[in-house]
Order: sequence, then C-alpha cells, then structure tokens
Amino acid sequence: MATRISDAEFSADDGVAQWRVLYWGAKTLYETGDFATGARFVAAIAEIADDVGHAPLIDVRPDTVTVQVITPGVGLSDLDLELARRISATAEKMGLVADPSAVQHVQLAFDAVDRPAVMNFWRAALGYVPISDEDLVEPNLIGPAAWFQEKDYVPPRNRIHLDISVPHDQAQDRIDAVLAAGGRLLGDRNAPAWVSLIDPEGNVVDIATWQGRD
Repeated sequence: MATRISDAEFSADDGVAQWRVLYWGAKTLYETGDFATGARFVAAIAEIADDVGHAPLIDVRPDTVTVQVITPGVGLSDLDLELARRISATAEKMGLVADPSAVQHVQLAFDAVDRPAVMNFWRAALGYVPISDEDLVEPNLIGPAAWFQEKDYVPPRNRIHLDISVPHDQAQDRIDAVLAAGGRLLGDRNAPAWVSLIDPEGNVVDIATWQGRD
C-alpha cells in the first residue's frame, strides 16, 4: 500500500537529488548517449520496479531516457521515493549523467462557468479520460493534461491558458527567457507556486513550481 508523502519531503531526500518535483510526481532525464545503452537502463529499471512492486513512466529516445514517478490517485508516495532512489543508484553505477533541468510538465488550463459541460466537450474532442471532477488525461499519460477551473464569471478572452510546471531551480531562468522574448509580467502574487505572464497579444502562461503549495 502506497503512503502519500509531500513534495517537500521528496525533494529533501538525499537519494533523489537528480529528480525534480512537477505537477505530476517527480521526473528526471538521463543522457545515455545511444539507444542500446538506454535499453539496458530501462531493463535495469524494470527489475527495480518488479522488486518494489511499483512502476515508473518511461520515455526512451535515441540518446536519453526520461523517467517519471507518480502514484495515480495518491500523488507522490513512499513507493515513488524508493523507486527514484534505486533508479538513481543504478544510473550512477552505469555512469549515466542526469539533467533534471531538461524536464517539465505542460498542462492545458480551462476557465469554465459550467465545468462539467466544458469538460465533456474536451473529453470528446481530445479522447481523454477523467481522473477527477477537474482533470482529464490522455489514456496512456502521454501529452499535456487538461485542468478545468470553475469560476462564477469568465471573460470572453483568455479562457484557455498553459501551465508549465518546471523544476523549482529553473523557474526564474524560464521567466527571464519569457520576458526577454517579449512577454510581460501579469502577476506574481502567487509566486513561487506560479507566476503569470502574457505574450504580445495577451495570451497567458503560468510558470509553476511545487513550492508554495499546500
């Protein structure tokens, strides 16, 4: 049985210094150099997952392997922490270099007066499945999630925006990059949980971290 742990508890553990907490659990990227090495690494992770009784989400590319730990319905759990610790130890033995600055989680955010109706529309359009009364995900957890925020009143513009969950130690660099690219600060009263910025035509993006949240 998985026991929930906080984002702060996960982040403070010495065994997972190479991981970063995002909206959906914790994630890191390993540079493998070639596909064969990545395949061997994934095979080693499969053995760890079998031993722990808990599996991660893995994306394999020609020269990288991205690993994400999450317990659906719970969030981050003690099983995720154990899995991440052991994956990090295995990567170190294999001489693999982690680049946690390269990970992120993208989420579509919808403002809605009638949340169920709007969710049902986008569920049909995207082919997604609900995991709560606020969230839709792609069935294989590939691609951005969709979050529906219920409001009493929604203005006619900017009813859909992007939430970009980034490593907490990369957030300011990302914000600076957006500002340098012509963006403007919309509001930072919720920092460090998120900072809202707008593009030259008023479209909104929130740069978010795990910090500053319950």
